[in-house]
Amino acid sequence: MPRVVIAGCGDVGSALASCLVARGWQVYGLRRDVARLPEGVLPIAADLCAAERPADWPEKVDYLVFCPAAGKRDAELYQRLYVQGLENVIGWLGQDKKNLRHLLQVSSTGVYAQQDGEWVSENSRAEAASETGKALLAAEDVALRSGVPASVVRLAGIYGPGRNRLIEQARAGMTVPAEPPQYTNRIHRDDAVGLLEHLLLQAEARELLAPCYLGVDDEPAALHEVVQWLREQVGAEARADGPGSTRVGSKRCSNALARETGWAPQYPTYREGYAALLGQ
Repeated sequence: MPRVVIAGCGDVGSALASCLVARGWQVYGLRRDVARLPEGVLPIAADLCAAERPADWPEKVDYLVFCPAAGKRDAELYQRLYVQGLENVIGWLGQDKKNLRHLLQVSSTGVYAQQDGEWVSENSRAEAASETGKALLAAEDVALRSGVPASVVRLAGIYGPGRNRLIEQARAGMTVPAEPPQYTNRIHRDDAVGLLEHLLLQAEARELLAPCYLGVDDEPAALHEVVQWLREQVGAEARADGPGSTRVGSKRCSNALARETGWAPQYPTYREGYAALLGQ
């Protein structure tokens, strides 16, 4: 059976782990608190920021998924977790590095600095303006120059179970200016997991993967439209003293390349995704 290490087995990583366990894969989950790993996942208790190879590291690894979550936007933390952390994990492969079939490094559409509503694809310039975005670009460089087959998956804003912030803001009467439109890109947690699973299955089938994919739904949307739709669903009125948008930048990301591989989102727009959340 294929062996995969999911380094940074948090929300997305744990959901992916459960999917792969159900397929009969041997799944290792790396995180500091291994008591929170899903059933059937073999634990690797480790800190990605520590250089020493974990005692539980498996002898053979076919696939590596690097998907930690920083928890806060801090440039120094991003550098240690995403850049040095990935360097550590690749180092832990040791001589087994030559046998690795594929590395998936989870990144973010935050690496793009476009802010005038431009359409963005994998071939668009990635010139992150923020220090955290620059750290993510540096981590992508580590992955793609690692000497192993690798793909970067740039995920848009993830929403889903436990990620209800925008719903709560809409319920509190959030207002967003309609002009100029602030285009946003998002992906449901289950679709992000589905894309990662799909790419691993493609690699297992010996399909050639591209160096980069954008993980977004089918419809970039102006934030004021999303918020207005959510207010209507929860029966809230716009309020002058409601939360305002602190968002900067505006771009529209295309998932055309990911779709060309045969992947399709279960929640193609924010409407289906948020409706499912509200139904729960």
